[in-house]
Amino acid sequence: MLGAVEGEVASFKGLAYAAPPVGALRWRPPQPAPESSEMHTAYAYGAPCLQPALQASSEDCLMLNVFRPFGVDGPLPVLVFIHGGGFVGGTANERLYDGAKLARAGLIVVTVNYRLGVLGWLAHPALSQGSGNYGLMDQIAALHWVHENVAAFGGDPGNVTLFGSDAGATSIAHLMLSAKSQGLFHKAILQSVPGRAHLRSAQEAEAIGRQFVAALGPQADLRAAEPRRLLAAASSLAETSRRGFAPMMDGDLVTEDIAAGFAAGHQSRIPLIIGSNDDETGFDSESEIKEAVASSATISDELRRLYPDIARPSELAARFYTDKVFSEPARLLARLHAAHGATTFRYRFGYVPESRRANPEGGHGRELQFIFGAEGVPGAGIFSRGDREVASRLRSYWINFARSGDPNGPDLPHWNAAAGRDRMLLITNDGIASGDDPFAERLDRLTDESKN
Repeated sequence: MLGAVEGEVASFKGLAYAAPPVGALRWRPPQPAPESSEMHTAYAYGAPCLQPALQASSEDCLMLNVFRPFGVDGPLPVLVFIHGGGFVGGTANERLYDGAKLARAGLIVVTVNYRLGVLGWLAHPALSQGSGNYGLMDQIAALHWVHENVAAFGGDPGNVTLFGSDAGATSIAHLMLSAKSQGLFHKAILQSVPGRAHLRSAQEAEAIGRQFVAALGPQADLRAAEPRRLLAAASSLAETSRRGFAPMMDGDLVTEDIAAGFAAGHQSRIPLIIGSNDDETGFDSESEIKEAVASSATISDELRRLYPDIARPSELAARFYTDKVFSEPARLLARLHAAHGATTFRYRFGYVPESRRANPEGGHGRELQFIFGAEGVPGAGIFSRGDREVASRLRSYWINFARSGDPNGPDLPHWNAAAGRDRMLLITNDGIASGDDPFAERLDRLTDESKN
């Protein structure tokens, strides 16, 4: 296999970790990739997994990308990135997720594509092996590939860290709770995980599956239907009933909600970094913001008491959404994980890059640009010198954690473990500091409301 070398990093893109899930393999667990003795190049990304927003996406997408420092001997720590996108979109191929800067520090970086939307999460009684969690199965297959093959790239299969944001973080939390992935990774970083989200039961998921088949046409051959027809039926279902596809309780791979599983101590007791952004709004969260506010028993006057420094209703709703859906659940999971004796570090990222300070809204996933060090790519501007200093420090925490399970290192502000007094690392435009959670009282009130 021939990879591309750019500067100090070699990359190997579009590596198949499973057979194409097409035809008879559609909606089946991933199967081993066919072996080949022929030399081939790995210069270009494979296709993103099929999704409405990308015309060039494809069902033949179970591929991953490997970045490694050129000329550095192993075994090296391995960082595996699971992308977000609400389980219906996204791809590891985005320029934002280029692993070169992380690899340059002496790591092997792997970024993974997995089945999305109806192809990743459909549950229906007509499907053999009827679990709807094919996307999670793909991620586990990718981890098996890493375990078996990463040594050939200089990586250490005994030192693997998973990290991801949003749906990627949710996936990793499920993998921490699943017996099917035990021993395949040894540390985890959960970024912006909505830890209190309720999982559908198998019955609820199959009901949605029946609605999808009805939208597709009762005589349709599920495994022979044209891919874009599947997307059209799924989009029609989402528009008419607001019901989409995501992980569900299948009784095997996924057996419980994340918060309940962590409370019971069923998760892997591995070192964990967990946190969220100061502003978790984004282009696709407007309806979720309205739903979070509407479902709250808190009246408007109480919201204003919770956030006395915010005057604009839209900003008030966005801050409430951020804390209710992300900040408080991250604190809860950190508390639960630490309570079971596992090393836990929590953060809150409130830094706004110079290019965004005139319009700082929409911060969901903002720390990803700092961790990957991506500049001038879609959705990310060019960094100032100060931005690059913050990015270098944040990236160093992630790198140190991948090496040893402890993010601390020379020339970095010390990051206290989360155990005791809700300690966390706060990253803002005023600096980086570790200490007691300054938002604890407000989150306590949100916690009390969640119990009511």
